[in-house]
Amino acid sequence: MGELALRVTAFYVQEVPATLDFYDRAFGMGMRYMHPSRGYAELETGDTLLSFVSEEFLTAADLLGGTPVVCARRGEPLIGAQIALVSQDLDGDWRRAVAAGATILKAPEPKPWGQTVGYLLDLNGVIVELCTPSSRD
Repeated sequence: MGELALRVTAFYVQEVPATLDFYDRAFGMGMRYMHPSRGYAELETGDTLLSFVSEEFLTAADLLGGTPVVCARRGEPLIGAQIALVSQDLDGDWRRAVAAGATILKAPEPKPWGQTVGYLLDLNGVIVELCTPSSRD
C-alpha cells in the first residue's frame, strides 16, 4: 500500500467568496484556486490546503450522496473541528483578525506546554486557534 498524505482540510460554509475575503483580511491568506461555480475554493496555506465548500455546491455536486451535514454557521452550536494557525507575531495577528471581524472565544494565554494559545470564531462560526510555535516544531 502507498503512503498517504494529508493534502486538504475542508469546511462546509454558507458562502465561499465571503469566507475567502475574511481569511485574506484576517490572516493574510490569499486564494489559491476557486471553482468556476464559486462554491469551492482553496487558500494558500502551504503543503496542506485549507478549503471551503458551500452548502449549495455540496448539494448540487452530490458530494456526499445526500448525506445530511451540519455546516458551520454563526449563532449555531459550534462544529467539532478547528483550524490552528501558528503565528510568529501573535499579538499583531490577533489584532488583525479581530479587526477583520473575528469573534474572540478565549484570549491568548500561556499554556503549560510552552505555547501561547487563543481561540477565535471566523465569520461562519468555525473555531480558529492562533498560537505561537510549538517546541515540537
